[in-house]
Amino acid sequence: MLNPVPDILDYDLNVVFVGFNPSIRSSETGHNYANPNNRFWKILYRSGLTDQLHKPEDGRKFIDLYGYGFTNIVSRPTKEAADITKEEYEEGKVLLKEKIQHYKPNIVCFVGKGVYQQYSGRRKVDWGIQEESIVSGVRDFVAPSSSGLVRMKFEEVASIYEQLSTNL
Repeated sequence: MLNPVPDILDYDLNVVFVGFNPSIRSSETGHNYANPNNRFWKILYRSGLTDQLHKPEDGRKFIDLYGYGFTNIVSRPTKEAADITKEEYEEGKVLLKEKIQHYKPNIVCFVGKGVYQQYSGRRKVDWGIQEESIVSGVRDFVAPSSSGLVRMKFEEVASIYEQLSTNL
């Protein structure tokens, strides 16, 4: 049985990053974005969101270092996001909204357009800050997935995350 990866959440965070769900590797290690093909940590560094290149094991320090937290719309680890069921998304979006309302971060960064589409129910979604957020007082930011399967060029992905750093 695969274990969920614990949330890293607290009050008054600058950003909470929300992924689809943990990978198998993240489940095995207990760390977010642990798959070696995932570019999340490189993207944060390249975009200026961190001052050095971090490893998945560093994620727990991000609350103190940067005011960043982590969670997922679905907690069950899978090989790929396509394995998530409609029921899991329905339950996950309710739980995610409750977490966001409870902790009230400044910005919620959805790591993947599909994550935000599942959460918001909106079909048409642009990159960056959303005009209308789901939780009042919390800004929604949509960024590309950091998965190595994403076909966007790395520099293009990083430039969208740079927009996040300018909104902090």
